[in-house]
Amino acid sequence: MARLQPVRGTHDILGDKSIRFRTIFEIFRSVATRYGHQEIDTPIFEFTETFKRTLGETSDVVNKEMYTFEDRGGEHVTLRPEYTAGIARAFMSNGLQQSTPCKFYSFGPIFRYERPQKGRMRQFHQMDVEIIGVPEAQADIEVLAIASDLLNELGIGQHITLELNSLGDPESRNDYRDALVKYFNGHKGALSEDSLVRLEKNPMRILDSKDEGDRLLIADAPRIGEYYNQETKDFFATVTDGLEGLGIDYQINDRLVRGLDYYCHTAFEFTTDQLGAQGTVLAGGRYDGLMEMMGGPKTAGVGWAAGMERLAELISEDILHKPNRPVVVTPVGAISQTLCLKVAHDLRTSGIVVDMGYKGNVGKRMKRANKQKAIFAILIGEDELLRGVAMVKNLDQGSQEEVSISNLANYILDNEK
Repeated sequence: MARLQPVRGTHDILGDKSIRFRTIFEIFRSVATRYGHQEIDTPIFEFTETFKRTLGETSDVVNKEMYTFEDRGGEHVTLRPEYTAGIARAFMSNGLQQSTPCKFYSFGPIFRYERPQKGRMRQFHQMDVEIIGVPEAQADIEVLAIASDLLNELGIGQHITLELNSLGDPESRNDYRDALVKYFNGHKGALSEDSLVRLEKNPMRILDSKDEGDRLLIADAPRIGEYYNQETKDFFATVTDGLEGLGIDYQINDRLVRGLDYYCHTAFEFTTDQLGAQGTVLAGGRYDGLMEMMGGPKTAGVGWAAGMERLAELISEDILHKPNRPVVVTPVGAISQTLCLKVAHDLRTSGIVVDMGYKGNVGKRMKRANKQKAIFAILIGEDELLRGVAMVKNLDQGSQEEVSISNLANYILDNEK
């Protein structure tokens, strides 16, 4: 029989990896809730049109990477390739337009059919933060502050750079788009095949091209800052002044763009040189035109998403939220088995992590206790049973002490630190 393996591009999360994921999520939830964000959990799949509308018919995600299928009812549905569209749909479906501002955070699996490589999977996990219904730049500053706080509390802020740009308001963006079309039309013969398609459909995405010939042309392409109107300049200045006031460092990257028309003003990426080619760990921006594109009223929005797998590679052992070391309850002989079950249950209800082996003599059980890095072993035999006590061994110190069974929980809680 062939050896069973996970599907290519997926992975099991257990052991140290599970501890890393839990640590990241617990810190993320703590930071997000301190900013007044509420958790939202949208379905893992949506009608395909939800993502086609928002990601763009010509995008690589829609054309090459979405897991889309027809269900038994004949509906076309897609596994979640990103969070924002689903949260925007939930905002409208649940009639939250009268409840703005809405501040959400979310966490879960994302699915994209990509070529698996280091830091890039077909099922991976993201954390997501959104503020909906706030057109002011203060919302941009807030989501950037949440990101900065998260990365600092994960202990990796010093290895990460915030790259920042403004895409301008619709007027500035349209003027820049026209300038790009004019420039690249003059160099059509040197553009890659993909960029020729983008020139017709989505010219700003040419700036994302990795083709070497395209990169040479991009170096001399117009800069977006040349097309900012006063409203754009004022909005961007508010964002940068806010970041400077909070002591958040940033670098302007005027080649950082978002190709879809519903994006505007702030765009950003937090990048690192610690992960090779896959250097972006968190990215986002403002999307004031998204709700309208989805058929709802014009509603401002800004947010970001971060990849758990990439963050898990960066964090150190020092910050991991490891579970408490267990206490092992060991019956010495069959006569104390029932009492030991009761003792283990009472300790667990007191919040203590307890393991009790299912079989084996005392020697085998103690070997298991050492393997589990247990802090205490509680032994109860016939003599202890008659006297209402337990022998408690401190496995770090090698000492032991008789403790009343009725006082075991207090003793463990007082001494396990």
